[in-house]
Amino acid sequence: MTRGFALLFIVSSLTVGRLAAQQLPTPLKQPETPSPAAAPAGAENTRQPEDWTQLPVDRKVLKPILTGVSLGKAETPDFTREIIRLVWRQGDPIDIYLITPHAVKKPQVVLYLYSYPSNNERFRGDGWCRHVTSKGLAAVGFVSALTGERYRYRSPKQSFLTELEESLGSSVHDVQLILDYLAAREDLSADKVAMWGQGSGGSIAILAAAVDPRIAVVDVLNPWGDWPDWLKSSPVVPDDQRANFLAPEFLQKISMLDPVDWLPRLRDRSMRLQQIMDDPDTPQPASGKIAAAVPHGRLVVQYKDLDAHRDAWKAMGVSGWIATQLLPQAQPTVQSASGGHR
Repeated sequence: MTRGFALLFIVSSLTVGRLAAQQLPTPLKQPETPSPAAAPAGAENTRQPEDWTQLPVDRKVLKPILTGVSLGKAETPDFTREIIRLVWRQGDPIDIYLITPHAVKKPQVVLYLYSYPSNNERFRGDGWCRHVTSKGLAAVGFVSALTGERYRYRSPKQSFLTELEESLGSSVHDVQLILDYLAAREDLSADKVAMWGQGSGGSIAILAAAVDPRIAVVDVLNPWGDWPDWLKSSPVVPDDQRANFLAPEFLQKISMLDPVDWLPRLRDRSMRLQQIMDDPDTPQPASGKIAAAVPHGRLVVQYKDLDAHRDAWKAMGVSGWIATQLLPQAQPTVQSASGGHR
């Protein structure tokens, strides 16, 4: 290890511990094993070969480097929140936030993945944690590749969008390996889980569920997809770069990763597609093609606007519908918006 890299290792580890101590209300349990340092600039060129177009994860390529190191734990009257570091790519540690309700032994699990460019901040909030565990379910929050904290060691010329093939494909692999970790824990029921995703997180949830049957329930809000139309019209794409994303070679690279093509494979899952019809990020015709691809018999709920979605959220909460699908004892809740089964 070079002197410069060793210094980066020490500074990175101290920074993680200091930030976690500021964000969690109780004293932290320090990792017994040092956290791996982030790779220096340019290290992405030395990563293991990973085929992002092959959605089932190759566990011979992606092997755990570091598994389950606790970076901090907080106890509240209602739940426990723990930051856990997982690593299977050099220079790309993944911090998951595991929130477990106190009242349930071995709770079932819901994965939460928000859209680019979100970060881990909401998972540190007591209000969010209390809300997502109120139905007796455990919550696991994390961010996708090239998003939030996972972007800080990448070249400024790269982004979630410029590396869309990697962003989607590697995040789908991450979901499967996170589930491997959760399944190995004795305090969780992780053989049948749910996944909630919004925006790009919804796209990743669809792709991951299509190749991992452990994801039995899928709930997505405004997922991105139908890439040719989405890249052509979405305001998420910078106008001065749009031509690059519409180039035939770029579209070819991501053609195997379009949620529209993978949605029909979810016919054997509990699924809900939620769309806010005035949301600009996924304009027509992309949102129409996504809705049309939902398998027959699955639930499509289309809200007139953000206010209508907010009313439904107040009535059911983010995990209300999921709870009715995962928990046999949960009672169905009336959907307060237009929608129906396909």
